[in-house]
Amino acid sequence: MEQPGIRLGSDNAWVELARSEENNWRVTADWCTCLTADFDVYLTHDEVVDFATRMLAHLREPSGGGFSEAVTSSRVNPLSLTMEPVGNGFASFAWLTPNGDDNVCHMQMEMNPVDVSELVELFETFHAALAASQV
Repeated sequence: MEQPGIRLGSDNAWVELARSEENNWRVTADWCTCLTADFDVYLTHDEVVDFATRMLAHLREPSGGGFSEAVTSSRVNPLSLTMEPVGNGFASFAWLTPNGDDNVCHMQMEMNPVDVSELVELFETFHAALAASQV
């Protein structure tokens, strides 16, 4: 079975969260091939499901403003996403922290706006893959 994962962005700037083993996940990002990040993190299945659920709740019923969600609220958080409304979609800002929730060693990047319906579909597919992988 293919491991669950999600990739946000375009060919020029993207971030990906993908499971490599049961509780091992890989965060990968690239900005115009000039800046890259690629690191392993330990996340529980429940933490990732909760993250996908929270993202979907914001996207399905947008408040008209932006929002931010961290993959996990623990000290080892490897990725936070901030979504800012732009037209019919959201621009994404990723905050990657390979050493945990860290203000010193991090990578911050912006990704072009994506239509809300595309984001909902992307996170629904991710959420479904997480549910299927737990069976």
